[in-house]
Amino acid sequence: METTTLNVKGMTCGHCVAAVEGNVGKLDGVNAVKVDLGKGTVDVTFDQGVVSLAAIREEIEEQGYDVE
Repeated sequence: METTTLNVKGMTCGHCVAAVEGNVGKLDGVNAVKVDLGKGTVDVTFDQGVVSLAAIREEIEEQGYDVE
């Protein structure tokens, strides 16, 4: 398992948290997702043999947020 922290712009409310945590959490290989609105970060623990970091970033961007 690998854990990484992504800087994400545009998250402002509980709906944002639910959208990111819910959709990223559904990806195969993702073990844990935690959004910190105050810091504008998303911590993701995932199995890099099953899902790529690029796929996780893409899923967040599909929800309407910018991943730096």
